[in-house]
Amino acid sequence: MTRANDVAVGIVGLGGIGHHHARKLADRGANLVGGMDIDADARRRFHEEFDVHAYEEESALYDACDAVLVTTPNRFHEEYAVSALEAGLDVLLEKPLAHSLESAERIAEAARDAEGFCMAGFNNRFAEPVQVLKEYQAEGRFGETTHVEANYVRRRGVPGRGSWFTSGEVAGGGALIDIGVHAIDLALYFLDHPEVVEVSGETRSEFGGRDDYAYIDMWGDDAGAEGFDVEDSASAFVRTAGGATVSLEVAWATNRPTNDGFAVRGTEAGATYDRGSEELTLHEATAFDGDHHHFSDAEIETRAGDSHAAEQAAFLEAVAAGEAPDINTVEEALSVQRVIDAIYRSSERGEAVRLD
Repeated sequence: MTRANDVAVGIVGLGGIGHHHARKLADRGANLVGGMDIDADARRRFHEEFDVHAYEEESALYDACDAVLVTTPNRFHEEYAVSALEAGLDVLLEKPLAHSLESAERIAEAARDAEGFCMAGFNNRFAEPVQVLKEYQAEGRFGETTHVEANYVRRRGVPGRGSWFTSGEVAGGGALIDIGVHAIDLALYFLDHPEVVEVSGETRSEFGGRDDYAYIDMWGDDAGAEGFDVEDSASAFVRTAGGATVSLEVAWATNRPTNDGFAVRGTEAGATYDRGSEELTLHEATAFDGDHHHFSDAEIETRAGDSHAAEQAAFLEAVAAGEAPDINTVEEALSVQRVIDAIYRSSERGEAVRLD
C-alpha cells in the first residue's frame, strides 16, 4: 500500500498560500515534486525555496504528480481544478470552491464525473477543539443542535488594496467570500450540513474604499481606495429545512472589537469556541434534587495542533488509500457557495432569498 508521504504532490498557484502549503508539506516530509504558476518570478522564488521544478504549464506538472493542491486566486479555481480532475488526479482545492456559484457548480460536476476526487480546503474543521466539539455532538451531549452564532470579525484587517483579494472580478467578492466562507462552513459543519432553505443578508463597504482608511494589519502593498471594489463586512441569517438557524457576522474592518467566536446551542447543552485562541467551553445544566439545576461552564483542554497540517494529512492519506475522504467534500463546499451567493443576492435585492 502506498504511504501518504510517498504520494507525488504538486502545487498550482505559487503565491502566499501556495508557499504556506509547500512549507507544511516540507515539514511533514511529503513528496513535493513541483509547482506551477504563469508568473516567472513566482516560479523562480518557489524553485529557490523548495528546490523542485516550477512549471509554466499545468500539464507538465500533472504528468509528474499523483495529486495537486490548487491555491490560485478564486477566479482560476475552476480552470485548474477541472483540468487536474480530467487528468485523473486527486485535488485539494483551497476555499472557496470558486469565485461564483456557476463556476462552483461546474467544478462539482467535474468532480462527480472524475476518476479522482476533489477535497475542499476548509482547514478550520481540522482544529482540535472543533473535532472535540463534534465528538460531543455525536455522543448526544448537546441534544438537538438548533442554532450557531458564527463570527469572523477583524477591527481593521483589509488585505492589500489593489491585490486580487479586493477585486470583485477576481475574488468574486470581499470579506464574505474570503473569511466569511470559513465561518459559514464551520456553522453548517456544526449542524451536520442541513438543507438551507432561506438566507437574508446585507453586505457593506464602509472602510476599504476610503482614502483615510487607517489600518492595523494589511497583507501586501496598499494601492489605495481605487484598488478596492468589494464589501468589507456582511451580516446574515440562515434558515434550514429542519428549523436550525445560523447568524453570521463577518468583517475585514468594522468599529467593534475583533471576534472569532462561535456559539453552538443545543437543547441539552451548548458550547462556545474561539477560533483565534482555540479555547473551547462547554455549557451545561444538570438536574439534581428534583427541580433544582446546576449550571456549569467547563473549559475543555485540547491538544495543540496545526489545522492546515491535519488537513494535508487527511488529503494525502485519502490519495494513498485510493478513497475519497468523507470530510470537506465538494458537495458540502457547494452548499457553502450557495449560501454566499444567496447573501449577495439578498443584499442586492433588499429581501430574503429562498433556496428550496
